[in-house]
Amino acid sequence: MVKIALQIKATLESIEKLYTNHPHYQWFLKLKCGSCGEVSEKFHDLTEADRVPQKHNRSETNLLIKCKLCSRENSIDVIEGSNGKFTSDDGNKFKTIVTFDCRGVEPVDFEPKSGWIAEAENNGKKFEDVDLTEKEWVDYDEKNQASVGVYELEWQFIKVK
Repeated sequence: MVKIALQIKATLESIEKLYTNHPHYQWFLKLKCGSCGEVSEKFHDLTEADRVPQKHNRSETNLLIKCKLCSRENSIDVIEGSNGKFTSDDGNKFKTIVTFDCRGVEPVDFEPKSGWIAEAENNGKKFEDVDLTEKEWVDYDEKNQASVGVYELEWQFIKVK
């Protein structure tokens, strides 16, 4: 079991908090097989709320995947309670927003898509289902009469203990 954290950093304009619709957010990940090194061509989605049974034991996992090259069965779970929030105080540094428990695979790429929540500063509007597919998002907060946005979204994966 290897624990791998997904960290993000972004420039926030008049946004206090950026986070996902936990535990129903769909994480889209490209995965690398730990046995043969094969990287999936497509993104796989997993959601903490969804559970699938494992074939060889009685436990459940968020995603069960068989490597196309070596046929090894691997799994990955969202660690319960690991979802974090990226805030305006985090500045321009990476912050962990979720941690995965990886068995036989590790994530190598991430696709943010929609389902993010952005809360404007000064008790402004709460924007739901924000789409970060383009790595940026802009809107207008009528309550504070201000432009809001997320820019220069980046991510990285790190191994954690």
